[in-house]
Amino acid sequence: MSAGRGSARALPTARVLTIAGSDSGGGAGIQADLKTMLAHGVHGMSVVTAVTAQNSVGVQGVWGLPAAAVAAQFRSVVDDIGVDAVKIGMLGTAETCVLVADLLTTLPAGVPVVLDPVAVSKHGDPLIDADAVGAMRERLFPLATIATPNLDEARTLVGPEAADEADQARLGHVLLGLGARWVLVKGGHAEGDPTDVLVGGGVPDQAFTAARDDNTHTHGTGCTLASAIASRLALGDDVPAAVRAAKAYVTGAIAGGFALGAGIGPTDHLWELRPALPM
Repeated sequence: MSAGRGSARALPTARVLTIAGSDSGGGAGIQADLKTMLAHGVHGMSVVTAVTAQNSVGVQGVWGLPAAAVAAQFRSVVDDIGVDAVKIGMLGTAETCVLVADLLTTLPAGVPVVLDPVAVSKHGDPLIDADAVGAMRERLFPLATIATPNLDEARTLVGPEAADEADQARLGHVLLGLGARWVLVKGGHAEGDPTDVLVGGGVPDQAFTAARDDNTHTHGTGCTLASAIASRLALGDDVPAAVRAAKAYVTGAIAGGFALGAGIGPTDHLWELRPALPM
């Protein structure tokens, strides 16, 4: 890892940038990303693409930021501080997808990109325009080190012919054709214990399974998993190792999830550190 401009010594940790929407309730989006990064000991930075009015019962409003604001945040961070991995979450519109793709092409070669193709909130509220799905397929997948759709998002990205497709590996291989080097199709919405299937890298498919926890407080799990993968990649893990570590982290965070508000509470991003925190 190189030191930042003007630094007299090596940086103490990796730098991870999240490009995503803000969740005012603190359980998902930018807020979940930064908490996850802190829990992994990396320096988290952000480019906010949209502001949401959001709580435990739903999304009450979404306001996308102007393209100039998104681009200025990116350039401000990358040109001065630098970046060792990027996590992409809620983008909302085709315009923002294209803009972010253009910005990613200016990164130094080898910076890993984790694409979480956010389409709907945990409560079923849409978080992306229909036109943005095509832009994501065409512009962002070819730049992704790994894409992390859940089963529903994978079906949406593949198209109408996949409306009833339940084979995660088959969906993952179709999505590999869009250009990502790896695809992780998450199975938390399927029946039984949640199994995530990783395809790509020229190696056999790999499945990561955890026991399903009897816990409904799972707001922000997708954001958390993708940010944990980005953090591990920034710290030097290869993709399968990063996915394995991230799966273990999010499984513990779900088990530690807690009631907050009247609806779906957040996962506990500090579950590993909580025993050491003052009560």
